[in-house]
Amino acid sequence: MQSQRHVALHFSQASREAATHTNLSAVRRDGPCLWVAGDETATVERLTASPGDDGRIAEYGAQRSVRLADLVDLPAGPDEEADIEGLARADGWLWAIGSHSLKRKKPKPGQSPDKALKRLATVVREENRYILARLPVVTGADGLPEVVAKDGERTAAVLGGRGDSLADLLAADPHLAPFLTIPSKDNGLDIEGIAVVDDRVLVGLRGPVLRGWAVLVEISPEPHPRDPRRLRARALDGGDGPRYRTHFLDLGGLGIRDLCPHGDDLLILTGPSMDLDGPVRLVRWPGARHGRPSGLVTADELHPLGDLPYGDGDDHAEGIAVLSDTELLVVYDSPSPERLTPDGAVLADVVPLPS
Repeated sequence: MQSQRHVALHFSQASREAATHTNLSAVRRDGPCLWVAGDETATVERLTASPGDDGRIAEYGAQRSVRLADLVDLPAGPDEEADIEGLARADGWLWAIGSHSLKRKKPKPGQSPDKALKRLATVVREENRYILARLPVVTGADGLPEVVAKDGERTAAVLGGRGDSLADLLAADPHLAPFLTIPSKDNGLDIEGIAVVDDRVLVGLRGPVLRGWAVLVEISPEPHPRDPRRLRARALDGGDGPRYRTHFLDLGGLGIRDLCPHGDDLLILTGPSMDLDGPVRLVRWPGARHGRPSGLVTADELHPLGDLPYGDGDDHAEGIAVLSDTELLVVYDSPSPERLTPDGAVLADVVPLPS
């Protein structure tokens, strides 16, 4: 799938200094705006479209930054990164999810062998990564969408931080529990996509990949009865039934990098689970909106739409958003130098969206 054109994403000087523009991990369209997130901060950014001479969107800018800590409680405080890896926009809400992953430190260039080995043996857990936030969206005075802490009876709320994260929910899962203590880039738990369909939240895992099968976890969050600023996972089938459901997708050995609803279908951005550049593919799961019991989704139930380009150590496709019935926007982590413009913007790709 070759890029039909580029769209420039303009960020503020502060965001460029924080490297948000070169660490993009999630994107979702909201009318004339984009919600985007980088994986090195605890913020979500809103960018607004500007048309080109041909009437099509040529760039997004006029950035407005939203600190998650101004809206929900972050377990590690307001300044620690949340590693936001997925965004979803549905039914008056903006959802944001952290990676829920452990991190293995990397050796630094020039370190002694002993120090390098010590870093490689060090695994850290950063609590802000283990959140799922649901934020009310309203129309601001400028006519554009904005997120608020409270809108009438709707309240910004979070799942995680009190022993109740999605990772905690999976602690006894027969397939996923063994991977909860493994760092993300070692095929451990690593959330990288989210899609909201009706009252269901679909969470895509980059890892683990189990004998070639990628994993999607389904939950149905609701406000906690004792604290509207908290969420909890309700029983999917009522009563004391399970509070999550797992689906295993045959994506040819690749993990899930992003999810995006498209009508009754689900678009899936796929890529390697570990620290590799590619391949990167776009796949359609027809009829995913209608739900199904836990189980296997075989390759013949999925429709490959094409491969996306990737670089050598750069240009890692991390987020997708539907621009129209025929166009898909793709944003990249670690963009190549060719994607960085002289005025400080970063270029996203617009690729054709096959039916």
